[in-house]
Amino acid sequence: MHDFLTNLRLSFRQEDLLDVAIVAFIVYRLLNLIRGTRAVQMLIGLGVLTAGFFLSSQLELYTTHWLLSNFFDYFVFIIIVLFQDDLRRALTRMGKNPFLVSVESEAQLEMVDEVARAATQMARDRIGALMVIERETGLKNFMDTGSKVDARVRAELLYSVFLVESPLHDGAVIITGDRLASAGCFLPLSKNPDIDRHLGTRHRAAIGLTEETDAVVVLVSEEAGQAHIVQSGEMIKNLSETQIRDTLTELLNLNHPTEPIPARIKNLVDVVRGKERED
Repeated sequence: MHDFLTNLRLSFRQEDLLDVAIVAFIVYRLLNLIRGTRAVQMLIGLGVLTAGFFLSSQLELYTTHWLLSNFFDYFVFIIIVLFQDDLRRALTRMGKNPFLVSVESEAQLEMVDEVARAATQMARDRIGALMVIERETGLKNFMDTGSKVDARVRAELLYSVFLVESPLHDGAVIITGDRLASAGCFLPLSKNPDIDRHLGTRHRAAIGLTEETDAVVVLVSEEAGQAHIVQSGEMIKNLSETQIRDTLTELLNLNHPTEPIPARIKNLVDVVRGKERED
C-alpha cells in the first residue's frame, strides 16, 4: 500500500490536477443543467438499464443480455434523442458564458429593473403575481406546465399577464436570463408544516419552488398590496422598488459577474506553470 501511494505521488503531474479540475467542473455544470428537468428521470432509467446489462452478463441471462446489448449499440443516438433539449441548452450556455458574461449581466440588470418596476406597480394596484427567475437549476418541468412566451422582459408585459382578464394570471411566469420564457405555469406547493397557515396559494407556491430549486421568486400579494422576494424557502417581506432591485442584483450575483471560464482556466494554467518553474 505504501509503495502504491509512493508511486502514485511520483507519477502524479501538475497537469493531472488541472485535468481533474476541468472534468469535475464540466460534470458539475452538466448536473446543474439537468436538475429540475425530465432528464433526471431519464438518466435514472438509463442507469437501471446499464446495471441490468452488467447483471445479466454476470448471471448468464443470455436473452436479456443480448437485448440490452443491442440497445446499447445505439446508445449515442438514444442519448441525443432523449436529451436533445438539455444538450442544446447546455451547449448554448457553454458557448455564451466564456465570452458574453458582461453582456448577459447587462441584460439581466435591465431585466431586474423591469421586474422591480412591475412588482411595485402591481403591489400598488393590488394585483397578485408570481415571477420566477431561473438560476442554475433547470426549470423546464415547470415551464412545460404553462404557455411558451419567449419575449424580452418588460414591466408592461408582466403587468398585462397578471391582470384578472388575462387567461394566464393564475399561474407564474418563469424568466430565463433576460427572457420571459413561459407564463401560466404551475408551481409545487410547500409541504413544510411550520409555515404560517394563513399564507395563500401564491405564497405556498413561491416557498415550495424555492425549497426544491435555487430559483428566486418575486411575489406580489394582492391582499396586502406588498411585494416580497422568496429564496431557499425564506421570504423577505414588503420591499420597495429599490429594495427589490438591490436584493435581486445581489442574489443573482450581478454586482460581481462570474469570471469567464477561459480566464479561469488560463489562471489555473499559469499557476501550474509557475509551480513547475519553481521546481
